[in-house]
Amino acid sequence: MPPTPIGALIKELRAALGMSQNGLVNRLEVITGQKFRRADISRWENGARTPKKWLPALATALQVPLTTLEMADVDRRSFLTTAAATAIAPGTAADLLHHGFASALRRGPSVDAWQGRLITYGRDYMSAGADEIQRRLAGDLVVLQQQLERPGMWDVAAKLATLYAKTFPGSDGARAGNWYRVAATMADRSDDVSARVWTRGRAAIALGYEGASLAVADQLADQALALSPRPSLGRLNALMGKAHAAAIRGDHRGALVLMDDGWRVFEKVASPANEKSDYAVPEWRMNVFCSLLLARLGEERRALEAQEQAGRLLPESLPRFRTHLEMHKGLMLAQAGDRTGGIAYARSALDALPPEKHSLTLRLLMAEVEATTA
Repeated sequence: MPPTPIGALIKELRAALGMSQNGLVNRLEVITGQKFRRADISRWENGARTPKKWLPALATALQVPLTTLEMADVDRRSFLTTAAATAIAPGTAADLLHHGFASALRRGPSVDAWQGRLITYGRDYMSAGADEIQRRLAGDLVVLQQQLERPGMWDVAAKLATLYAKTFPGSDGARAGNWYRVAATMADRSDDVSARVWTRGRAAIALGYEGASLAVADQLADQALALSPRPSLGRLNALMGKAHAAAIRGDHRGALVLMDDGWRVFEKVASPANEKSDYAVPEWRMNVFCSLLLARLGEERRALEAQEQAGRLLPESLPRFRTHLEMHKGLMLAQAGDRTGGIAYARSALDALPPEKHSLTLRLLMAEVEATTA
């Protein structure tokens, strides 16, 4: 029997949390006080039974809004709209709704205008704070969802949704992961293979670099790599995302092999050195990826080389990424046995950056340094 939409979604959310069917059984029993069996989960996931009675408990166990599960059986566009709505703070709902309906009445921006906004967001994300980007994107996504029937809009929507996902902590696997999956679905609607690969690859490197939701990172990276063997920034991001996931899991050799594969792709698709956008990977940014990867692996000499190269090429207008490099040094100190010194070094680097320039990724990196045991 083929899985139902709700069954497939339960399985996908469970896998994203790295949870077994028995693990979901245990959570449901704690939440409801009722007894469940692994066979119950299996029947729900394969479509043999519908868990309508247990949707509230499942939503709690799988860390998603109840509406995410309730809307799984309606058409996909309704699901995407609901997913967007559940991530917007209630206090801003009235302004966003007015913004959306007013735009719909005048047919909203053109495809070219949206492409221009995409470029602006890519540049702004490199220096603006996560909270600011999230507020702006929420408003534009409300408008954009009114225009998704127009050609070319799904590509824009996928890239904006990927950026929106990055404004949520990677440790919030349910919310960030849900948005990355929505972005991948949007890209699929574009019928553009390059957009499908890029969206999944960008999600993979974001999660892998953050060191959170590694199951989702691997899943999306594998999908990106399977979609096309052609060298692209999407493929590069997917390889580096998998490399970070491998490093965190302790697969030293696998991580280095994936990094080497990433460099081979990078040599063919590198972005121009002066391109400052979240949608680009110039040489300095590739070295930032490698700096953290090698620091996580304990490859101190090579990590320092990557940091030096990144620091030499990094534009002065992007101080946040220099903070990344300094915090990587703090991580290496902590791993080498000087946990107190490493934490102090990383904290000093983070505190030197104005708070409004902080990103959620930097906060997660600080938490990683603090959790290091020699």
